[in-house]
Amino acid sequence: MKKIFPQGDGNAAAAGSKALPRRQADQSPFCCSCRGACLSAFLMLLLATLAALIALVAILGPPPRTPGAQPCVTQMNRTGFLCHDRRSCIPASRVCDGIHTCAHGEDEEEALCRDMPQSFPGFLVAHCGDPASWIYSDQKCDGINNCGDCSDELSPVTVCPPCGPGWWRCPSTVFKYCSCIPRSLCRDHVQHCSDWSDEYSCPGP
Repeated sequence: MKKIFPQGDGNAAAAGSKALPRRQADQSPFCCSCRGACLSAFLMLLLATLAALIALVAILGPPPRTPGAQPCVTQMNRTGFLCHDRRSCIPASRVCDGIHTCAHGEDEEEALCRDMPQSFPGFLVAHCGDPASWIYSDQKCDGINNCGDCSDELSPVTVCPPCGPGWWRCPSTVFKYCSCIPRSLCRDHVQHCSDWSDEYSCPGP
């Protein structure tokens, strides 16, 4: 016997066989997995880049905060240390003396002061006759016996210009001086020169 279905049921079956809307079709598991893979790859690339930067900093060290030490000439025409403001020039002997002379304290930085004089740039240092002794470069030829053996004032270790206008040239009997004494010591009734020229020849200040 032939079975006959109602016409309404046929329409329902046809409707059930229609394609899904495009929006639902695009959200297939395959597309979702592609998007997840792309996101994972991007995150891995970002992490790899950060790791490379960290490794580079670890190898090369952090970039310097300030420019390297630079020489300059002070108002007294002596070697100085140029502060990072590029305007202030302080005497070499004011570097690593425990006092922040530059505005930002770069004259007392640990890297500069931790192993003197090896940590100093060459322009800050002058060597004495004794290889184990050193002085600041602005203390050379200043009339004072800074090395203790006058090697910072006399040849052959040091060649200094003649005594300045405020000095009298003579062989000093005072340990503090070498070949010149301040004219303020002349004619003070005290011997400062081995030849007594400070009392009989020096015209005074």
